Amino acid sequence: MERVLFRHEMKVRDYECDVQGVVNNANYQHYLEHARHEFLLSEGVSFSKLHNEGVDFMVSKVVIEYKNSLRGDDCFVVNIDLKREGAKLICLQDIYRLPDNKLCAKGRVEIISVENGRLTRGEKFEELFAQYLK
Repeated sequence: MERVLFRHEMKVRDYECDVQGVVNNANYQHYLEHARHEFLLSEGVSFSKLHNEGVDFMVSKVVIEYKNSLRGDDCFVVNIDLKREGAKLICLQDIYRLPDNKLCAKGRVEIISVENGRLTRGEKFEELFAQYLK
């Protein structure tokens, strides 16, 4: 990832680990989603407020490359960058173990915007995140 727009630190909880003592693969998607929600809140964007206005952001595709395993009690950070590809907002997210900054996972999350039940060209992304999408 070339630039980091937002960083969110977390810690592995023991129930997120499998019998091998490593974080179960599905939990990485939870980490990515939680960091995106924290990013939106830091920008003053509320999913519930958007929904009440008829706007819904929806994940259309997730790709995660697993590089190194996180284990119980590991601390880690999720870094976020944004870009546009056509009507989609692309969240590039990397997970690094702390304190050694070992890359554990690379995520690419494609998000679409639906207004009043209809797919849009992503105008709301430009409105909310223009400063990051230049």
